[in-house]
Amino acid sequence: MAVIYVAVLTYVKPLEEIDNALPAHIEWLNKNYDNGVFIASGRRIPRNGGVILAKGTTLEAITKIMQQDPFYKAGLATHEIFPFEASKVIDGLNTIL
Repeated sequence: MAVIYVAVLTYVKPLEEIDNALPAHIEWLNKNYDNGVFIASGRRIPRNGGVILAKGTTLEAITKIMQQDPFYKAGLATHEIFPFEASKVIDGLNTIL
């Protein structure tokens, strides 16, 4: 089974600043979906950050991608990244991974 990387973003600035940077963040997300790296993403509840599921070859490779996030580059959010090895998945997910 492939390794999935879980990136947990935590906002460190007010939501108004987050919202101002949202278009650039979405463009960065879309680029990484198009590149086949990101599997899923979304807001945390309550809205104090986000979560991104990614696939990649190494933690270092995913870390480099995450450091290009406009939220991270502008000091609006921090991130924690950890690998997760799924031992069981629903039918169809293994073809994505």
